[in-house]
Amino acid sequence: MRHSKEKKVAPPVSQEDILTVLEFGCVDTCDLVSTGSNYTFHVALSLDGGRQISAIYKPRQGEAPLYDFLPGTLYHREYAAYLVSQALGWDFVPPTVIRDGPHGIGVIQHYIDHEPGINYFNLRESHPDELFRMAVFDCLVCNADRKGGHCIKGRDGKIWSIDHGLTFHHGRKMRTVMWDFCDHTIPGELTRDLQRLLEGFSRGNDLVERLAGVLSRREVDALRQRLELIINSSVIPMRELADPWRSVPWPLV
Repeated sequence: MRHSKEKKVAPPVSQEDILTVLEFGCVDTCDLVSTGSNYTFHVALSLDGGRQISAIYKPRQGEAPLYDFLPGTLYHREYAAYLVSQALGWDFVPPTVIRDGPHGIGVIQHYIDHEPGINYFNLRESHPDELFRMAVFDCLVCNADRKGGHCIKGRDGKIWSIDHGLTFHHGRKMRTVMWDFCDHTIPGELTRDLQRLLEGFSRGNDLVERLAGVLSRREVDALRQRLELIINSSVIPMRELADPWRSVPWPLV
């Protein structure tokens, strides 16, 4: 059978290009993802008839109310997690933007084509360094929902961290499956990254301004306090940051 000649569309390759499509691309399809307590959609975006991308869209109006997080703020926290990951140079949170979509304003994050069935529990032996760094990150952003399934392995072998809607609480709220790393010494290279981030806070750099647009002043102050705690303790201080009532998420995966 002969196939008609169609122009092949190359996907965006650089992070800057991906962010451009995420922010300005036309939403061609929007399909509900059936899992999760909040409304989540898989979307296809295109820009200028050339660049195409798959993404996850979480609208504000689809967020289920919670007793311990302000309503309508989870999409802000997803975006803030991306900003902090980028500021550290750790680059394991997929490119993320805030914009309007078919169901109103929300967060749109690049969809990572990943290996199914792979999660924290079958990655911890083969990728300890990447997961260790995520454990440090979770302390910094006070991740209240680090399930095993929130660690994924891309088809290219890269380990990614996803689902950061329950982050940046100002109190002790960490819930994680990564207790293997509790009290482990933080390597010097990661500490230097954290120190550079703290220096940026002291100068009031662009990151601080961008975080102030999506987090409360109290939450930004708590982020800085956790940053200082991690640097000064030199180990992963999970015990000091864990939710005293429930220190693991449910379900675990």
